[in-house]
Amino acid sequence: MSTAACSVRPALPQNRAKISVNGVAIPRDAISREAQNHPAARPFEAWMAAARALCVRELLLQEAKRLQLDATPACDDEGRRETMDEALIRTLLETQVHVPAPSTEECRRYYDANRARFTSPAILEVRHILVPRGDDAEAARGQAQNLIAALAAGASFAGLAEEFSACPSAKTGGSLGQISTGDTVPEFESVLDDLPEGTVAPQPIETRYGFHVVEVLRRIAPQELPFDAVRDAIAAFLPARSRMMAERQYVEILAGQAAIEGIALSGAATPLVQ
Repeated sequence: MSTAACSVRPALPQNRAKISVNGVAIPRDAISREAQNHPAARPFEAWMAAARALCVRELLLQEAKRLQLDATPACDDEGRRETMDEALIRTLLETQVHVPAPSTEECRRYYDANRARFTSPAILEVRHILVPRGDDAEAARGQAQNLIAALAAGASFAGLAEEFSACPSAKTGGSLGQISTGDTVPEFESVLDDLPEGTVAPQPIETRYGFHVVEVLRRIAPQELPFDAVRDAIAAFLPARSRMMAERQYVEILAGQAAIEGIALSGAATPLVQ
């Protein structure tokens, strides 16, 4: 959905109740402006998501002011500075929502329940010869096929790569070193997935760069990472997940104690304003 589509307030019933939090109205023009930050399938859904977000923001600001919190706007690594409202909301959540650090046993339970996530990707050692497409794609394809035929007849891969490849890897016999998923373009990887170790692809692989003559030299199967290798990452991840849940629960509690008119927050997927 385009930003323009989200920024236009959809038609609402004229008798729709005003949206307010403890008597403080949420202006409809503010909701319309906020809607561009909430992409949705329909403008009305974006508008309602924006209304909920602004209600949560108002709810948290009211609580921060009730507690008379002091806040200092922070800057990120790129020099962007928080507004005072953002600083108040951050300080409120930091002081009122507490998430204990996970124990080793909790980390181990998460590891055991999610072992598939802690597996290193398959690694391939690959070399290739790149024939650029140029002005005549069919001629380039034919040249790549001729190189495959030459390899089948016993020609040196490294020698052909040095002579014919348009890739800088020509200087190292066409070697791309060790690669894994995401290191090359999808059309290249899709062929590698089915190519046995020690085999030259029977047909050139066409990519945006041209036509590739490819050989898989070695496959290193995926390896399950031991718990000790990922324990620190799990210990960092679990509190972040728990904090998000705890903050949502905190908002639910505040919403249940507040007089909110015109929209339902309790029980909905309440957005958090950071």
